[in-house]
Order: sequence, then C-alpha cells, then structure tokens
Amino acid sequence: MEYPFHKIEKKWQKIWKDREIFKANDHSDKPKFYVLSMFPYPSGALHMGHVSNYSIGDAITRFKMMQGYNVLQPMGYDAFGMPAENFAILHNSHPKITTEENIDIMRKQFDMIGFGLDWSREVSTCRPDYYKWGQWFFKKMYENGLAYKKSSFVNWCDECQTVLANEQVEDGKCWRCDGVVRQKELEQWFFRITNYAEELLDFSGVLDWPEKVKIMQTNWIGKSYGTNIHFKLENEEDIITVFTTRPDTIFGCTFMALPPEHPLVTRWLKQEKEDSELYQFCERILNEDKIKRSAEDTTKEGIFSGRYAINPVNGEKVQIWITNYVLMEYGTGAVMAVPTHDQRDFEFALKYDIPMKIVIQHPEKPFTLEEMKEAYIAEGILVNSGKFNGMESGASQKAISEWMEENQLGEQTVTYRLRDWGISRQRYWGNPIPIIYCENCGEVLVPDADLPVLLPDDVKLGKTTKNPLLSVDEWVNTACPKCGGPGRRETDTMDTFVDSSWYFARYSDAHNDKMPFSRDKADYWLPVDQYIGGIEHAVMHLMYARFFHKFMRDLGMVSSDEPFARLLTQGMVTKDGAKMSKSKGNAVDPQYIVDRYGADTVRVFMLFASPPEKDVEWSDEGMKGSFRFLNRIWRLFEDNIEIIKNNLGTYSGNGSVDSTLKELRFSTQFTIKKVLEDIKGRMQFNTAIAAIMEHLNHVYSIIDLENLNKAELAVYAEACGIIPRLLYPFAPHIAEELWQMTGNKQLLHESGIPEYQKEFLVRDEVTYVVQIMGKIRGKLEISANATEDEIKAAALDLENVQKYTENKKIEKVIVIPKKLVSIVMG
Repeated sequence: MEYPFHKIEKKWQKIWKDREIFKANDHSDKPKFYVLSMFPYPSGALHMGHVSNYSIGDAITRFKMMQGYNVLQPMGYDAFGMPAENFAILHNSHPKITTEENIDIMRKQFDMIGFGLDWSREVSTCRPDYYKWGQWFFKKMYENGLAYKKSSFVNWCDECQTVLANEQVEDGKCWRCDGVVRQKELEQWFFRITNYAEELLDFSGVLDWPEKVKIMQTNWIGKSYGTNIHFKLENEEDIITVFTTRPDTIFGCTFMALPPEHPLVTRWLKQEKEDSELYQFCERILNEDKIKRSAEDTTKEGIFSGRYAINPVNGEKVQIWITNYVLMEYGTGAVMAVPTHDQRDFEFALKYDIPMKIVIQHPEKPFTLEEMKEAYIAEGILVNSGKFNGMESGASQKAISEWMEENQLGEQTVTYRLRDWGISRQRYWGNPIPIIYCENCGEVLVPDADLPVLLPDDVKLGKTTKNPLLSVDEWVNTACPKCGGPGRRETDTMDTFVDSSWYFARYSDAHNDKMPFSRDKADYWLPVDQYIGGIEHAVMHLMYARFFHKFMRDLGMVSSDEPFARLLTQGMVTKDGAKMSKSKGNAVDPQYIVDRYGADTVRVFMLFASPPEKDVEWSDEGMKGSFRFLNRIWRLFEDNIEIIKNNLGTYSGNGSVDSTLKELRFSTQFTIKKVLEDIKGRMQFNTAIAAIMEHLNHVYSIIDLENLNKAELAVYAEACGIIPRLLYPFAPHIAEELWQMTGNKQLLHESGIPEYQKEFLVRDEVTYVVQIMGKIRGKLEISANATEDEIKAAALDLENVQKYTENKKIEKVIVIPKKLVSIVMG
C-alpha cells in the first residue's frame, strides 16, 4: 500500500501554518540564521529548477531550526522586467494583472511543496510599497554623485527593444531571448559602480564563497597596473590617451588603434558621407558582436582614418587606424600598437603594410626586421629608445613611466575592465526613474513626499520601436517640483537588477513605510548566513548586490561590509543532457509530479540525485526510486509501530545483544554521525540521504522480531525511531507523521539534533577484505582487538585463500588496519 501522502502533506502544512513555526522573531535569545534562496521571476508557474533550489534552502532551514536557531527563510518575487512584460503581451493582458496571477499560482505551489517560508515578510518588486524605496535609493545615488546620465554606445536588443548591461550579453546574444545584440548610441543613466571596484576585489568579508565565483568577479573587474600616455593629434588640439602595461615599448609605437565607438571617431564620422568607405566600415563593425570582435581567433580588420598622432617620447608620426578588435570597455578605448613586440599588432601591421620598429633586442641573438617571422615578446635589451638604450626591458618600465610623469607626457595608473552599470531600460514594466526634466531647472529629483512615482496602467504594450511610457502623455507631462513650470518625466525605467540588489535587506523589515528598513533589524539579520542561487549570477546580481550593500553601509543603513556570508551555487536541472525548459520541450511539470508521488518524493529526488552544486539530471526511474524509498519507510512503521512505540527509548546499553543487532546498533550511530557531518560541514545532502537508505536496509535485515530479547527490541526500536529525525530536513511531511505515530507530542524541529553515542561506534568485529596479488579472494570477520599476526594467520587460513596459495611461495602479507589484508606471492 502506498503511503497516503496527499492526506499527510495537507495535514502537516496546515499544522505548520497554524502554529506559525516559520515566522521569524526579530528579537530572540536564540542565535539567528538567515537562509535565502534567490527569488523567482513570476512569469509563470514554478519549474523544476525552482523546486531544486528551494529544496536546498528548506533542508538547511529545517536543520538549523532543529539546532535551535532563530531561522529566517523569506520569499518574494522579482516581478518587474522583460519576462513578466512579455508574458502579458503573449496573453494579451496587462503585466500588473498577469504578474499578480502568477504570484498567486507560485505562492500556492510553494505551500503545496511545504517549503518553510516566513510569508509575513513577502515582497514583490512591482508593488509600490517596494519600488518606492528603489526610487529613494536612486535619489541617494544621485545625491552622492553615483548616478549620472551620459550618451554612449550601448548593447541593444531589437527583440526586447531595450538596452542590456555588458553582463547581460552572452556570446553576443541577449541573455533573455537569445536575440542578436547590436550597438546603439543612446542617452543612458549609470550607477558609478567603478567607485567601488577596489572594494569589490576584496573578498575578505566573504566567509565562504566558491572560489570560482570569486575568480569570475575578479576577472570581470579586471584590475591592471600600467601607464597612461598622452598622444596629441597632428595639427589638432585633441589628445588621445592610451593605457599600456608595456611602457618599455613606447618608442616602437608606429600606429594607434581606435574602436568605431570612440568619441573622436564618432565626431569624425559626422564629417563623412554615409557611402564613404570609412563610414561603411564603422557602421558594419558597430553592429558586430563585441565578444567575437575581441576574440583571439577573430580576423583582425581595420581602416586608416587618414589622421596621425604624435608619439610623445620621440615626436614621430603615428598612424591612427579604426579597427574591429579594440573595445571602448577596456582601458581608455585606445591602444598604442607596437607591431614588433605584440603578435596581434604584428599580424595587423603585416596585413596593412604599416611600418615597424624594433625597440627590444634579444640579449644574445640580435635580429633584424627582415628576419622577423613573429613578434618578439620576451624580455631583452632596449634599442632605438633614446636615453633608455641598453636598459633591461623589465627594469626600464618604471624608469620610462617616471620620466614621462616628470615631463607630463603620461602617468602611472591603475585601470579596470569594469564599467559603470547602465541601468536605463526602454520598457514599461520597471521601476520609474524619479527624474523630471524642466527647461528652466534642468534635471530635478522627484521629492520624497511624491514617491513613489507610480507606473500608469493605461499604457500601449506590444512590439514597438519606442518606449511604451511615451504613449501616456498625461503621465509624461507634469509640473516641475522646483519652479512649477512644465516638465517631462524620465521615461526610462530601471534595470530589474536594481530591484534585486537590496531585496535581502528589505526582508528584515518588509512592512516599514518610513524607510527601506530599520538599522536595528538589518543589523540583526544581515549578512545573510546562507545564500543559494545559480552560478550564472556571478558577475551580475551577486556583484551588483555587493555594490549596493557597500553603498547602504556608507549611508549608515547597515553595519556589515558584505550581504552574503556563505554562498552555494546550485546546479541546473537537466533532462536528456540539456537544461530543462519549455522552449526545448523537455520540461517536467512539478504539479503533476507532486500529485502523483507527493512533495516529499520530489524533494528527496532533487536532493539525492547529485551534490547541490552539481546539475541534477532528471530521471523518471530516479523519481520512482525515491517514492519506493519513502514507501519502505512508511511500511516499516505501519507494520511495526507497536514494537517501535513500546521499546523506543528503553535501551540503557546493558543486556545481551547478538552480533546482528550489534551491527544494527552500529548502523544507527554511524548514520547519525554521517548525516550530521554531511549536512553541517559539507551540505552534501545526497550522501546524507544515501546513508539513511543504507541504514534502512540494515533495519529491514532484522526479520525475526518475535525472538528478540528486551535489549534487542530496544536496539531495533532506536534504529527505526531515528529515521524520522534524520529524514526531517529532506522529507518533512512523512517525518512529522512518523514522529507523531511513535507517540511524540512536540514537532520534529523542537526535538533537537540527535546525538550519536561514540561507544557504539566501535565494532566488536572488523571485516577485512583479503587480496592475493591485487585480486579479492575472500573476506575475514575478526575481533577488533586481534593482533596483526592473528589477522595474518586468520587470512591465510581461509579456504579460498588456501586454494590460491597451495604449493606457492608467499613473499609477504600486508595488513592495512581495519580494511585490507594483501598477500604477495613469489
């Protein structure tokens, strides 16, 4: 008979809800523990990726509650953005309606699976009581010089009709729709995240993050030490500043490379006819994928601009080329090219017949330009370098940089790959930017008393080539807060990553209508003790949240330096080797699985299928196996409940117990130890569940219960009774039911963490594997106190061992304590 999961799960979900056991206390004598899983986009029902993610968080939550912590596990919805807007358009509805409908569906599904969430702190980023404070944060950024507007080339997705941050472009495609991303020049709002670049490189406040995430953020920030060098344009006042990590090669610079996005190139193109070769080349390159442009294997292309710069160290003319391989995102957006000592420059110069000049020679084997087949990139001796001739190239870098500083030709500096965060989006369903433009007053912040700037409801949605908010004249046109004259609202909305960059702090004080949250409550709960989410957010959400948290600290709103103390990046759910998704046709509906097998089965499968940081490959057989496992536990208790109830807690350690029951006693204590270690130390839920499964097999090996004495029945009852307590973090509904069936009145989390008894972790007998020349020939059961000579003698006395050693010379017998006997033949 299948265990009645429908009845059991509804029963316990109601009890948990009625008793408010997951409602966290802001003022508790217990130590606090804040568990947070990244909140979902409400663009449809929950999918298996959600179930996997939140099963991990819930297992940690319940385990910490058993440990006696005051645990907070909140939930909310990342409700603004393109997914929700596109969902509404697809269903010919309004995102305000469809988003709330989807939230309602998701909330019911969260409850259906029995996740232990503090619903009293629910937030939704599309609701005015939340996005009011997002606008307030924008104002604080603006007032502190961290929010500004400028014209720049941006990543533009035609499919989504909006701008994307650099971090949202993956292999030249939109991270949302996979559409091709092109460059477009727009006026955009930015947050000055670069002001925090150095702090963001410091992970000392992060207690436990995957090294991979730290490396990804470090590489994205891209700190480089070098020198800025200033080149004047020939016959013009303009100066082009280049950043280089190789000032020792400056005397060999023969051309300069600029990207089509460079402000000077933009200005020059205004003087060109649209059908000119230069204009056409720049337009083509501008629409190419930036990642591919800068890739090592991409064909390097360029066109001579017809202009020259002057090398500041020797006065020589330097050609200015516009190329496809230089990006504005790195350094100053201009590169000094030294073909003889950089392979990329060497190949480009050969291709376009650009002059070359050797300035670093091999110290023992000098070479000529005619002999060069590739760039010389090793260290050497400086030549053709003025007063620095004869210096070793490595040592000359500092000397040349200091000389240029003294002569105001350049300066030593540090640069970053990281660029300021472009937050403008040309879509409707986002947080309005609280700026009004006035002809008399310029940019004016919306006063706090007028926040939030509410989104209008009567907007025209659909595939448009302009911002949908422009269709609502009565919303766009407003009065200037300063002078009362006519003004126009900013129609860009904020990147949804702004909403998710501080939500973790709002949970500490979710209903505060006077401020984003109180300092006292934030300092009690923050930083988040355990954060859970996908590795794909390493250089987007996780870095933006760190930036925002440090800004909130600088405003005096929080005390901690980092938002998340410990980070777990869980794997994806895959099916047939591909990420599970509706578009690929390999999605599995959680609702169907829960209806068929129950919530606990789904949770056990997700946690057992792989370690949490690895991908979970969907398996129908695996799901059935998890269901069979829970049914075996149910039948064990159903068939033996009176024996378990009447004998549980009666074992004192005394009394006669045969070897089989001793082994069961060992299994009980070993399983407790194993499960606790796997959860507490490594969060390896899969091996913890495997240990419970193995223990269950030991329990089922005891068949003849009628002939057990009192001590043995107590050992058996203890072996059964420990299962609900160990199973609770993974399958809480069935665990609570079994716990109650055995006569317990308190809820399982109130029972505390089970403790293992060390004295029963010592086996009276030890099993040795016996090998002959590396091949297993038998097993040996012997007293744990046996001497090495006794172990050797017993191994050689085994019938099968004698069969393989008869009339043969034994060279030696090696004993590995409590594991192996290895016999080496002559």
